Amino acid sequence: MSDLDARLLAAHEQSDVAVLVALYREAADVAKDEETRGFYLTHAYIFALELGHPDAPCLRARLVEMGRETPL
Repeated sequence: MSDLDARLLAAHEQSDVAVLVALYREAADVAKDEETRGFYLTHAYIFALELGHPDAPCLRARLVEMGRETPL
């Protein structure tokens, strides 16, 4: 298990949504392929929406660029 995986699990256990946004974004940034990047970005975006996090629009824009979200 990587350090990032361990931090993600710990944040889930603590229900720390703000940290989950950051960690899923970090995971997307280091993902080796687009499918994995999309998976992590989607999770970051969902948690950002749940929290009302200011990064939600940026995360959505990245998903739109990837063709995983529809433009407004």
